[in-house]
Amino acid sequence: MVYTDTRDASVKTDFKTAVVNGMNEKTGGLYIPTSFPKLDASFTNRTTDPSFRDIAFEMAKPYVAGEIPDNDLAAIIQDAYPFPAKTVAVDSHSYVLELFHGPTCAFKDFGARFMARAMSYFNRGEDSALHILVATSGDTGSAVGSAFHNVPGLDVTILYPEGKVSKLQEKQLSTFDGNVRALKVKGTFDDCQKLVKTAFTDAELRAKLRLSSANSINISRLLPQSFYYMYSSLVVRNASWRNNKIEKPAIIAVVPSGNFGNLTSGLIAREMGAPITGFVAATNTNRTIPDWIATGTYEARASVETYANAMDVGAPSNYERIKAMYTLEQVRALFASYWLDNDGILASIKDCFDRTGYTIDPHGAVGWKAWSDIRNGGFEKLKNGEKGDYTKPGLTPNLPVWYQEVLNKNALGIILETAHPAKFSETVANAINRTPVVPDRLERVLQLEDRAIPMENSYSQFKEWLLANL
Repeated sequence: MVYTDTRDASVKTDFKTAVVNGMNEKTGGLYIPTSFPKLDASFTNRTTDPSFRDIAFEMAKPYVAGEIPDNDLAAIIQDAYPFPAKTVAVDSHSYVLELFHGPTCAFKDFGARFMARAMSYFNRGEDSALHILVATSGDTGSAVGSAFHNVPGLDVTILYPEGKVSKLQEKQLSTFDGNVRALKVKGTFDDCQKLVKTAFTDAELRAKLRLSSANSINISRLLPQSFYYMYSSLVVRNASWRNNKIEKPAIIAVVPSGNFGNLTSGLIAREMGAPITGFVAATNTNRTIPDWIATGTYEARASVETYANAMDVGAPSNYERIKAMYTLEQVRALFASYWLDNDGILASIKDCFDRTGYTIDPHGAVGWKAWSDIRNGGFEKLKNGEKGDYTKPGLTPNLPVWYQEVLNKNALGIILETAHPAKFSETVANAINRTPVVPDRLERVLQLEDRAIPMENSYSQFKEWLLANL
């Protein structure tokens, strides 16, 4: 497989280079495959559900061909995924894809664990550690820290915005030791991300340290997240006649979105043959992408703090990859987009619980409300010319090509539940007057010592700290 750069199409490189470098230090661009090979129809058309690991192996194989032998790839996948992705039906046309069954109770475990093992594989025989820099708005850092902790040849520095993640999330970030440590930055997630991106393009720093990324900047975190899109869409398709008497459903992936890495992974899965008809990009008040879809103008902005903090991103990195893969008109044809404010998030958590009995987290709640509004008249209003105001919560005035499937009740939604509701206990309890049960693996984290290092929002201070401590 050949990889190129979102900012320079003349760049041609391999998987190892893309993984180890994280992003192109010369251009600041992100690596992306030059093609997305489709899985054989004999695999995707099976009427019995394939295993998650089988899907992971078949999907990963073309992207690492010639660089990771099949036996080694199978071992990486076996070690990375001792936990499942679960698809739960919550009503006749809605499914929740539970992505919180990994060690840190967040979807990012799926990408981070594959990435850590791929990086360790490529770093064999090197004399020095590969230093991973990662900015997080919540769950990325803990997933990366857990995935990389005590992995040979790798060293991790996590940057997170002080005071802008939940208490449990901060405990997950601030309690690592050994080869993983956290810096709590006086600023926003976008400030943290800018510090990391600046480090990657600093020639002096890179001459002294081998650096890579673990955000969805890194292609080795993005690709494995596509596995659960393929898996869930096949499961839902195969069950649709039994559950809904729909022979050929239009499957819509409803994706809570911040940095847009997760949704980009869904696009990759669709390109590879996943039976996904379209997507809903569901954001919080940080509505940069919905505004782009509405107006045609992309305008990065300062992030705004919300209850769905992992989505508090005003300048989503993966906009570059989406733009490299599709024109704006193609995006508008494929995507519905939606945004929700804090009051709407609380109301949606309650609505989901009252209507289905399912306890959803604040991020999944944005997806639930988006799908609920789409099914209950949202597209009908757009079809009839009621555009609404895109600067207010709700649907962006854009009708994707699949809207008629919803009106015909032929569409099934898969809402991605990206984190366990217990990670946001206070917000969930405020919405439904019940505190979610905390899984044992999260309960244990609460007893650990905080080790986070304070850091100003200053690149010169950050660089000085890296050079002094790594």
